[in-house]
Amino acid sequence: MTGKAAKRLWVGWREWIALPALGIDRIKAKVDTGAATSALHAIHLHRFREGGRDRVVFQVHPIQRDAHTTRDCVADLLDERVVTSSTGHRERRLVIRTPLQIGDQRWNIELTLTNRDSMGFRMLIGRRAMRGHLLVDPSRSYLGGIEQHTPGPRRSPTSRK
Repeated sequence: MTGKAAKRLWVGWREWIALPALGIDRIKAKVDTGAATSALHAIHLHRFREGGRDRVVFQVHPIQRDAHTTRDCVADLLDERVVTSSTGHRERRLVIRTPLQIGDQRWNIELTLTNRDSMGFRMLIGRRAMRGHLLVDPSRSYLGGIEQHTPGPRRSPTSRK
């Protein structure tokens, strides 16, 4: 492999990532080639103005199925956009720009903020964030770095229903 592809990181369909500027050292993200934009689970959003800049303060529950662990986050507000979900639902969302880190690689991405309580993952990494940085193997998981969760019992392929 040569050129640009050699610099891209191979990832699986789900990855442990970090959002260091938001104080989130790890969050499980779905790598979603079907989504154009990236999304982060965020609640209690509040816009405000500080030092001539539009900003947003919000909370994140970084762990799936855990509404008690909370991170308080503050970021510059980049934009407000209408996003259409895969089900056709349109929603107005606040957009921030923040560094994304997978393994030892870090780059800035745009993130829409939305309540993802009903979704399986607290974060989606969309195509715009992947472009020029990631190559996806949809048959694998956690290729971008050390798996940072407590391993549970593994199921054999024959035990799946």
